[in-house]
Amino acid sequence: MNFDLDYRPCAAMVLFNKAGQVLVAERNDRTDAAWQLPQGGIDQWETIEQGALRELEEEIGTSAAAIIAIANKTMAYDWPTNIEGGRLTKWVGQRITLVALKFTGKDCDINLNTPHPEFRAWRWVSLEDIPELIVPFKRSVYNYAVRQFTPIRDKLLKGNT
Repeated sequence: MNFDLDYRPCAAMVLFNKAGQVLVAERNDRTDAAWQLPQGGIDQWETIEQGALRELEEEIGTSAAAIIAIANKTMAYDWPTNIEGGRLTKWVGQRITLVALKFTGKDCDINLNTPHPEFRAWRWVSLEDIPELIVPFKRSVYNYAVRQFTPIRDKLLKGNT
């Protein structure tokens, strides 16, 4: 298996507010409570930073964010075979780069009513709570996000970021 060809390049955005909480959004394409970080594919010509900022605007309708860190390593997960819809592609899963951002706007700047809405609701939660909100096949990525970005969140709360 070729890691670069079999896994879709993707960025997941860990967007921190001033209180150190992280934005999660509830998916439109599921009937159960399916919360996740905003995330999306990185196009061939984009850097991780460019893709993360573009996806943030496409998914939650805001560009009011500044990148503060990128995780040390990428993580990958396979899509379960029972997922319906556009997952039957050349990829078996996603290779995710986690990107930490500081939200520079106000809550009213977040707008899920985008041209192609992916989410029906959003909220701020504790960084430590995100692994329990996500579907099990992505949980290792979210556990890594907590380990990787807890020090960054703590610096942000102290005003050092």
